Amino acid sequence: MELVTSRLCLRPFRESDFDAVHSYSSNPDNVTYMVWGPNDEESTRNFIKDAIQKLEQDPIMGYDFAIVLRETGEVIGGCGIYLDDSRQEGVLGWILHKNYWKFGFMTEAANELLRFGFEQLKLHRIYATCNTENYGSYRVMEKCGMLREAHFRKNRHGRVGDKQQWYDEFHYAMLADEWEMINN
Repeated sequence: MELVTSRLCLRPFRESDFDAVHSYSSNPDNVTYMVWGPNDEESTRNFIKDAIQKLEQDPIMGYDFAIVLRETGEVIGGCGIYLDDSRQEGVLGWILHKNYWKFGFMTEAANELLRFGFEQLKLHRIYATCNTENYGSYRVMEKCGMLREAHFRKNRHGRVGDKQQWYDEFHYAMLADEWEMINN
């Protein structure tokens, strides 16, 4: 399964993606606002193994994709959509290597995840969350047309070793009929 945009291919992870995935997942700058990481090699290998195994489930409840530049074939990040038990709602997640920030790649990938979720998976609602200090992530959500539904105070737990234990979190979402309105 591959999702293709003008500049990107979102495809399943492969074991051969290890170096690229570890490059961004082990970099402290890349994972500043994540609740995980920076990864050691074992954590990166486990992530890739888990991402591959998710696509072998029936039904598939989580889709992890490598974000690949179509022009070069280089893996520059990862993204995914993860379904709830009812298969009516999904949550998005993503990470992009810092060398590719501010080029619109993540907005392009997130829009493709929304299209996939609404048009192929027939979801009713898709949401995403982020640390309120993560301007880049919530701007991606806004550029995709997602609406901020909530600002939760001190509900996002920091990673081990973070400067603070609790962070505020934004929740953004879009409904299927909103997607249709924007894209028709």
